[in-house]
Formats: sequence, C-alpha cells, structure tokens
Amino acid sequence: MRKPPLIPPVKTQPWWIDFFLLGAIWGSSFMFMRVGAKDLGPFPTAGLRVGIAAAFLLPLLMLRGQGAALRQHWKLTFLLGVFNSAIPFACFTFALLSISTGLSSILNATVPLFGAVIAWIWLKDRPTGSGTLGLLIGFFGVALLAWDKASFKSEGSASTWAMLACLAACICYGVAASFTKRYLGGLPSLVTSTGSQLGASVFLAPFALVYWPNHAVSSAAWLSVIVLGVVCTGLAYVLFFRMIERVGPARALTVTFAIPVFAVFYGTLLLGEELTPWMLGCAAVIVVGTALATGLVKLGRPGSV
Repeated sequence: MRKPPLIPPVKTQPWWIDFFLLGAIWGSSFMFMRVGAKDLGPFPTAGLRVGIAAAFLLPLLMLRGQGAALRQHWKLTFLLGVFNSAIPFACFTFALLSISTGLSSILNATVPLFGAVIAWIWLKDRPTGSGTLGLLIGFFGVALLAWDKASFKSEGSASTWAMLACLAACICYGVAASFTKRYLGGLPSLVTSTGSQLGASVFLAPFALVYWPNHAVSSAAWLSVIVLGVVCTGLAYVLFFRMIERVGPARALTVTFAIPVFAVFYGTLLLGEELTPWMLGCAAVIVVGTALATGLVKLGRPGSV
C-alpha cells in the first residue's frame, strides 16, 4: 500500500511580527493625530480618520461576503463605533493639542484597567486578588503621573483637561469592550470593525462639518489623516484581529504595553518632545498594575502552580 505523499506544512508569519508592527503603527497614531489636529482641529481629524477607515474596510467586508451580517447587526455595531472610535479619537486629538504624544500614550495604557473595572461592574466579572491589587497599583500610577501636571489654574488647566480627555477616552474603550462581549460575541471581527467605523463616521460627520477650518489645510495634515485612516485604523484592525486568531485575546492585549514605547520614540525623535524620568517611572507602575489586573501576571503563594 502506497503512502500518501507528505504535504509540507504551510509556513505562517510568526505572531510577534504582527505584534511589533501593530505596536509601531498604533504608537505612530499619536504623532499623526497631533499633526492633523494642529491644522484641522480635533473633530475634523477624528471624523476623517474614521471615514477613511470605513472606506478602507467596507470593500474588504464585501469581498468576504459578510455584507448580510453587517446589515443584520448594523445598529449594535454603529453604537459600538461611538464608544470605541468616535469619542476616544476626538478626545485624544483634543488632548494632543496640549500634551505630548508620550504622555497621552502612557495614559492610553490604562485601557485594560478601566476595562477590568467596567467588566466587574457590568458583567460581574470579578477580578482575582492579584487583579484587584493590579487595579490599585495601576490607578496609583496614573495619579502619580498627573500629580505634577494637574492644575485647574489658568497656566495649567489646558494640560489637566487634556489628561481628563485621555482618561475619558480610555473609559469609553472599556465600555466598548464590555459592550462587545455582552452583545456582539461571535460576530466576525471584520463586521464589528467595519460597522463601528461606519457608525463613528455618521456620529462625527456633523461635528467635523461645523468645526471644519476656514483656512487652507496643509499637505502634512492631509497626509496625516490619510495615514491615520488607512494604516493606523484600517490596517491596524486587520493585524490586531489576525493576532487574536493566532494567539488569543490575552496575549494580543499585551500590545498595549508596546504602544507607549513607540509613541515616545516617535515624539522624542521627530517632534522634539521631552521624556522625563518621572514619566518613565509612572509608566512602569502602570504597566505592572495593568499586567496584574488583566491576569497576564499572577501572584501565587510559594509552592503553588
């Protein structure tokens, strides 16, 4: 009896390549948001970003034959887009007019912390002892980071409101995560991402039109929003969901820790921003707290497995 010919295994791209690319792409988004917002303003920048992303993702959705699923779930995915893209993108572009890309990206690393708290309240997903400790450590790191910058006096109010806007964006991301788990579980990721970008586009369109600048927009700003839409949103979603399929959501979530590294690098090298030891120390505290809160690192008793 002849043995069937051996079929060589298909070589797939290592997951860490997607991890590196995603961290580099999302880290650069803070720089592009800042460049775009300085000329276009927060709402037009955010509106163009989601509109371009929707135009990029929609043809991919149709080519995969998932248009019917989007039509069936458009209300939920559109609502998701308000909290997962529209409000956060507008908040971050507003914040980047006053604070550095490094500081905003470090605050962005608190998304899993808020996600854990909201899941605890909404979904009754109670954290473990290590998780609770991680929440306390993470929010303590945020308090330390804001301590020397927070001021509602005239000279410091801009940075304070900017940091609050970043934290509001992170809360929205946490709400969106629990909303997705509660109402959109099992829906193809491309349907969720495309529908959310369409919903965000509809939500932001009136604000973008009202606040559209009355001056000529520079080519740098246009290029920034195009990169934000196609690369930092459309392509980034494809990479992120592919990484989830390969290594699971827990490991994919660790890309949150890589984003500030790239954002700080871009901001320091290309925008001349200052990186202080205090920011680095607070970032380390936030990362430790987030790792514990999300279960990526667990504290066990000696001898336990």
